[in-house]
Amino acid sequence: MKKPTAQAETTPHTGLRATDPNLERERERYEHPLPSREFIMDVLRQQGAPLQPETLAELLDITPDEIDLFARRLRAMERDGELMQNRRGDLCVVEKLDLIKGRVEGHPDGFGFLSPDDGSDDLFLSSREMQKAMHGDRVMAREIGVDRRGRREGKIVEVLERANTHIVGRLLVEHGIMLVSPENKRITQDILIPPGNEGSAQTGQVVTVEIIEQPAKYAKPMGRVVEVLGSYADPGMEIEIALRKHSLPYIFPEAVEKIARKLPRKVLKKDHAGREDIRHLPLVTIDGETARDFDDAVYCEPQGKGFRLVVAIADVSHYVQPGDPLDAEAYNRGNSVYFPRRVIPMLPEELSNGLCSLNPQVERLCMVCDMQIGALGAVKEYRFYPAVMYSHARLTYNQVWDWLQHPQNAGAHGDLLPQLNDLYTLFKVLLKARGRRGAIDFETLETQMIFNDEKKIERIVPVTRNDAHRLIEECMLAANVCASDFLQKKKQPALYRIHAGPTPEKLAALREFLTEFGFALGGGDDPQARDYAALLEKIKGRPDAALLQTVMLRSLQQAVYSPDSVGHFGLAYEHYTHFTSPIRRYPDLLIHRAIKAALNGEKYQPGNWVELGGHCSMTERRADDATRDVEAWLKCFYMQDRVGEEFPGTISSVTGFGIFVALDDIYVEGLVHISELGSDYFHFDKARHQILGERTGTRYRMGDRVQVKIVRVSLDTARIDFTLAGASRPTQTAVQDQSHGGSKQPKKSAAGKPSHTQSAAATSEPAKKLRRRRKSSKGTH
Repeated sequence: MKKPTAQAETTPHTGLRATDPNLERERERYEHPLPSREFIMDVLRQQGAPLQPETLAELLDITPDEIDLFARRLRAMERDGELMQNRRGDLCVVEKLDLIKGRVEGHPDGFGFLSPDDGSDDLFLSSREMQKAMHGDRVMAREIGVDRRGRREGKIVEVLERANTHIVGRLLVEHGIMLVSPENKRITQDILIPPGNEGSAQTGQVVTVEIIEQPAKYAKPMGRVVEVLGSYADPGMEIEIALRKHSLPYIFPEAVEKIARKLPRKVLKKDHAGREDIRHLPLVTIDGETARDFDDAVYCEPQGKGFRLVVAIADVSHYVQPGDPLDAEAYNRGNSVYFPRRVIPMLPEELSNGLCSLNPQVERLCMVCDMQIGALGAVKEYRFYPAVMYSHARLTYNQVWDWLQHPQNAGAHGDLLPQLNDLYTLFKVLLKARGRRGAIDFETLETQMIFNDEKKIERIVPVTRNDAHRLIEECMLAANVCASDFLQKKKQPALYRIHAGPTPEKLAALREFLTEFGFALGGGDDPQARDYAALLEKIKGRPDAALLQTVMLRSLQQAVYSPDSVGHFGLAYEHYTHFTSPIRRYPDLLIHRAIKAALNGEKYQPGNWVELGGHCSMTERRADDATRDVEAWLKCFYMQDRVGEEFPGTISSVTGFGIFVALDDIYVEGLVHISELGSDYFHFDKARHQILGERTGTRYRMGDRVQVKIVRVSLDTARIDFTLAGASRPTQTAVQDQSHGGSKQPKKSAAGKPSHTQSAAATSEPAKKLRRRRKSSKGTH
């Protein structure tokens, strides 16, 4: 940018610039205030045509000393998609160019989509367009028409922000060219490694590369190897890959480690000040056998016609102060991540397993929700207060459930039986209240991987969820609801755990599906949780109950964090938040700070609550994606020696490219590609969760039983491929639709043509799980 004229230099705060309505705000923020972004945009709009940066600087009386700062502001506005420069270098207002800002979502098959910032429909991006950007990049695009499938199609005009600076993958040599094939299959461009940039890495090893040149229309991305992870089959490699693939923070910064090392090893006497002493209460922790971070302890006693329930939660907020390095890293991580055999904690172990964890026979600081619960399960009164406590025992779910059924097995812990029995009595009361409230209780299968001494899967077993699990769940739900109610009454902004009901589109699809089975979902256009619960009760015991339940579950939206308290549909609560797990979830830590502020008559303002909710929701999804990747790879490793074997299974999901089958008793899923279903044109019916042969009438529907043979196990893609075997193989004659008593004629696609054929190319899109893995009841709602 050229310097403006001397006249502009002498009158920096007169003329057009002086009319900036945000001038005072800019003066408060900056020592040398510039025209505000809003004013710059207004000036450009009023000009009615693109301007050279020098012309704009003269219009705004930018002095020579301000040129660099002004150029920096314009670049920031370009990065944020407010402005862009055309080929002549003129500054253009993006909104006048009909450009769409958004984030790129890559597809393993090479194409992609632009997810617009304004929430409008996605734009399809062809493989050619995807050469300009990578998955996760923020771009500006122009809508250029409609593709052959009726989707809006876009053209990338400019990349605003690059999402990928480091990528993990395998180092390969093809035709003499060294490259890295990304582990994230949504990134379809290989990263070229110029000679001398491979470091000590050997062909075939897993490495991390730093991108030194981003992709362009006619150029591949280039990088240098900055880390060698090792061989693909090394123990624990699947976790190392997942950490980097999903950009999970896994090394604590030195500033965080320094603070953690200085923490005391026990509660100091001075920290008792201002706290209630509840060390006399026989509080106990009840968790899984492998748990090490104990967030919560409980105590119950009969009181009048009801109960007193005390839920004590680790007071993490006492040690993690807003704005310090511990807090910044906890925010960055968002939550602890639980992999098989390894945990990536949100807080350093000195806190997560030490000073904050409610370990037995030691004093701990806590925040208490002290509740009075009536005989019918309603919370009559509650009180929050900081306290010092003493856990009298560390118990496990299986222990407690065994003692409740066989009191003689309690042994040395026999003195705890009275309060455990009181807890169990209260649980049954709360369970009945849950039923009256109409909360949905889906029956889902949770599994656990059992590892051998070589750290490989020996077997996968189902986890039995007993009443001790559910007992603790109900106690935590009660405390979370009280926290939400308390903050609302105090008018303290907070992050709520919200779960919206089904969208109109999903509701219509569900009703259409249920009609085929003779069922109807009550509630009209606005069904409530009790309508779902009533239908679940009706389908219990049916052979197709699992199918119906799965379709009902899929009709619901995902729970997220938000400052808008719109309620929790699945739990049938008008308001709900997370209070009970501050060691492993950042939203809970925020809630503790908000409660403390409200108790002191203050307001807690950590920043933009909407952005906080979005970030915490993102870190939760990120952790789920990473753990799914690890489990999928481990299952592939477990099954790689069983190629050629046959197994019975159930169709767990149906897609346009085939069916996914869950094997009985092994708890592993694989794909039967559409090309393996028989010589026919197969049509995917999303509403009916089925795929149907046009000529033969052969139908494959979610929930159907099939026999399959393992034909391929790929560790590279973490995918298992099946083919139909035995009686499941389709015949060449029409197959009767057994569930409806007659043959069905398949539907044509919108264009009247078959959607897939036997020769359809195999797709590398990974399986979407039938359901999200059900986590511990303390933290998943």
